[in-house]
Amino acid sequence: MSAFLSSLRPAMRATSGVAQAVRPFSSSSMRSAAKMIITGRLASEPELIATASGTEFIKYSIATSYYSRGEKPTSYFKVSAFPEGQQKEFLLSLPKGTLLFVEGDAAMRSYEDASGVKRSSLSILQRTLEVLRRPYQPQESGAGEQGEQGEQGTN
Repeated sequence: MSAFLSSLRPAMRATSGVAQAVRPFSSSSMRSAAKMIITGRLASEPELIATASGTEFIKYSIATSYYSRGEKPTSYFKVSAFPEGQQKEFLLSLPKGTLLFVEGDAAMRSYEDASGVKRSSLSILQRTLEVLRRPYQPQESGAGEQGEQGEQGTN
């Protein structure tokens, strides 16, 4: 047991008679961060956009709803993503109404609109994305009924 305690001593510092742990594992300074987690439905299908320099990114919006005093207000969040390859194709293939879990970096951006009025908006850069549920899309009623009738008719 004493060997265990002696191995802890270099990582402990005594101040005012109380031992406190020292953080030797971190050499970088603490940075502030603004993270946002959103669970909601795709308000529209994601769209691929190219910047003037040719960089492509995907822009989409997520709608969230909550109940408040008998009402169900909806908030819309604009999200940008820079996926590549299969991730890009997957994100572009998601239909409107898909339930998503998105984690991203949030930042407030200020700009002037065309009339010179200063405005600000919340910008979210996607870090992770999970599809929780795809929207319900019933099959065409004619094809499903014919298939079932055909199976019943062969008995």
